[in-house]
Amino acid sequence: MNKITIIGGGNLGKSIISGLASSDIFEAKNITVVDKSKYNLKEVKEKLGVATSQDIITAIKDVKWVILCVQPRQLDVVLDEIKPVLTKDQILISTVTGTSIAEINEFVPTNKVIRVMPNTGASKKLSMTCIAANEDVKEELAIVEKMFDTIGETLVIEERLMQAATVLGASGIAFFLRFLRAMIQGGIQMGFHPHEAQIIAVQTAIGAATLVAENGTHPEREIDKVTTPQGCTIEGLNEMEHQGLSSSVIKGVMASYEKINTIK
Repeated sequence: MNKITIIGGGNLGKSIISGLASSDIFEAKNITVVDKSKYNLKEVKEKLGVATSQDIITAIKDVKWVILCVQPRQLDVVLDEIKPVLTKDQILISTVTGTSIAEINEFVPTNKVIRVMPNTGASKKLSMTCIAANEDVKEELAIVEKMFDTIGETLVIEERLMQAATVLGASGIAFFLRFLRAMIQGGIQMGFHPHEAQIIAVQTAIGAATLVAENGTHPEREIDKVTTPQGCTIEGLNEMEHQGLSSSVIKGVMASYEKINTIK
């Protein structure tokens, strides 16, 4: 029960591994990472003290949990490879974009499958992880929730919303960072050195998100606290809206959503 194998040591895999290795659920020695890249394996072994392997068959033996953290185009190959040695009591946890539980069960019909979508905030224990499973996986679902609670916030959702969750939660990291970059560039244009602009913009972003998270308020309520009649804040906000800020963000989110629904 306390052994887990992660297949895939890329950026997302490393983030999950980092969070799990520092949790009290798994000891580092009971976490095995499988990857074809010797560089990826060397990095996670040296930094996190987890076990590593390039032998996928050996790595999934005698473990309860197997996290599939590979690209969608790699999934069929991986499932074909592990199918002969999987036992029915092993639980598959899939982070694979665009692949449903039913599609995975076509390869491994006797295994329970839980879909999760964390983001790279997992490496700082700040992930937003959305989780979906079938009705017959309630007991295992509770454990997976606890597992991913160690690396941030979790939310159990209907599987039909997993694509949307990937865009909002995982791609969303990149969306917010692009806005952050723009804020830094504006700061530089006003006269700050780049590192100064970054310090100010980053801390401001953390503060803004924390206000909404901890106060439980709508963003507009917090905006109202900052804007004053005929002030510089409302002037800037209105100009951003005139230039299509909200519309551009929504269009970008929906473009990602349309794209993800074509990925197989």
